[in-house]
Amino acid sequence: MSRAQTAKISGEVKASTRIKRLKRDATAEIVCQDNLKFMRGLQDESMGLIVTSPPYNIGKSYETRRSHEKYIEDQASCIAEAVRLLAPKGSICWQVGNHVHNGEVFPLDILLYPLFKNHGLQLRNRIVWTIGHGLHCQKRFSGRHETILWFTKSEDYTFNLDPVRIPSKYPNKRYFKGPNKGKLSGNPLGKNPSDVWNIPNVKSNHVEKTEHPCQFPVGLVERLVLALTNERESVLDPYLGVGSSAVAALKHGRNVYGCDLEQHYIEITWERIHQLRAGTLRTRPMNKPVYDPSAK
Repeated sequence: MSRAQTAKISGEVKASTRIKRLKRDATAEIVCQDNLKFMRGLQDESMGLIVTSPPYNIGKSYETRRSHEKYIEDQASCIAEAVRLLAPKGSICWQVGNHVHNGEVFPLDILLYPLFKNHGLQLRNRIVWTIGHGLHCQKRFSGRHETILWFTKSEDYTFNLDPVRIPSKYPNKRYFKGPNKGKLSGNPLGKNPSDVWNIPNVKSNHVEKTEHPCQFPVGLVERLVLALTNERESVLDPYLGVGSSAVAALKHGRNVYGCDLEQHYIEITWERIHQLRAGTLRTRPMNKPVYDPSAK
């Protein structure tokens, strides 16, 4: 056997060993598997939060383009399993954009909304995620937002506002008259972040960028994890991609479950989890202001 062949085999063995080592974490179950098969193996009402961003049926490298009818049918099956797994006080957050065909826009949040309502879920917010950069359109205005549909099972649900407050515009503003004259008029911890979130999407110069073409920013999911779950509760992502939701949940002491059909993405997810545990993973801070090149 030549030296080159020996080196190649040695490298493959080391890579295999590294991957096996990374696929172990006491609070994470991450697998390469069809999401329905994976979800059907989980216990009823075991998830405090189910957060995901399914494919948009636009022919990306990780999906097969299907008819509208088939796409909705597949989503309905996944959503039905998500409802079964959702804890009584839990939340489902379905982050979607638009399906575009021959220049016509089909907003997926509108198409998918009835699937959740068919299960009796209640919409708490339609969160608008604004992004500063993307495809430049020539025959319509360039799309710069996507949406997160946040549903709960009942009126009794987990919502922790304080961990996700953002700085107030006027933090030292005080009442100028009445019984509270002179006291702070706003919450000293900051204000409600509202239902419009300006968080940069993950492009080539983003510190979190991996090989995935449509990657979740960790900060987007962190806000949902902190607000909608408590420590040691479980978070599921049935379209895991490269694991941004897993990273966001593990950062804050939650248990994580996730799956994806792409083995390479699962390996990247485990690599990121390993880096998180080692303290070397780079993520953009959740509430870091968006860079303004015109600011002095």
